[in-house]
Amino acid sequence: MDREETWRVITEQRLGLARLLEGLSDDKWEQPSLCAGWRVRDVAAHVSLVGLPPSPGTLPVDLIRARGSLHQLNTMASLRRAERAPEQLIADLRQHAGSRKVPIVSNQRNILFDVLVHVQDIAMPLGIDLPMPVAAAAAGAARVWSMGWPFWARRQLRGLLLRATDTDWSASAGAELRGPIAMLLLLLTGRTLKCTELSPPSQHPSRRTTQCMPRWSSG
Repeated sequence: MDREETWRVITEQRLGLARLLEGLSDDKWEQPSLCAGWRVRDVAAHVSLVGLPPSPGTLPVDLIRARGSLHQLNTMASLRRAERAPEQLIADLRQHAGSRKVPIVSNQRNILFDVLVHVQDIAMPLGIDLPMPVAAAAAGAARVWSMGWPFWARRQLRGLLLRATDTDWSASAGAELRGPIAMLLLLLTGRTLKCTELSPPSQHPSRRTTQCMPRWSSG
């Protein structure tokens, strides 16, 4: 995917999330997401913040408060933003859906997989079917696979050949694990999935593996 297509998908995902959130009851905003330790409102707050990265002047102060941890910095900012009313978070998503602002330590390729995964962090536990664009999911999977921190996908999934069933994408070598590229992207980023979505080709669908999930997670 080129730069323009990447930003188009990011905008569409942000707007799609705003539409999804608009119909949620108050109790669903408080439900756990797939992102460990984060509620639906926390994930929504994080996505709304990505288009509004902190200014260079405030970043050092927040980093000190987070003791130098980028993960903690992200968590602190998201939880603080999550105190806003649901309608404010939805308005933020819509207002800044087309923002191309990028956090200092990131780029549009990271923002792509981040929004793809976080939309599913909210949709899947709520039982909402919100398809992930296949080409975008493949680009996101390739990016995550090429990274180390924070997911360490190559290390965590060592010994497995990951193969998408709906697009031409594969990674690593070993025992084959296959499934839709969206599920593979969620696996790469440490999400808890329905194991029936991923299976070795030698197994009958009714006897798919129950040991396909990694035992780590990250927001």
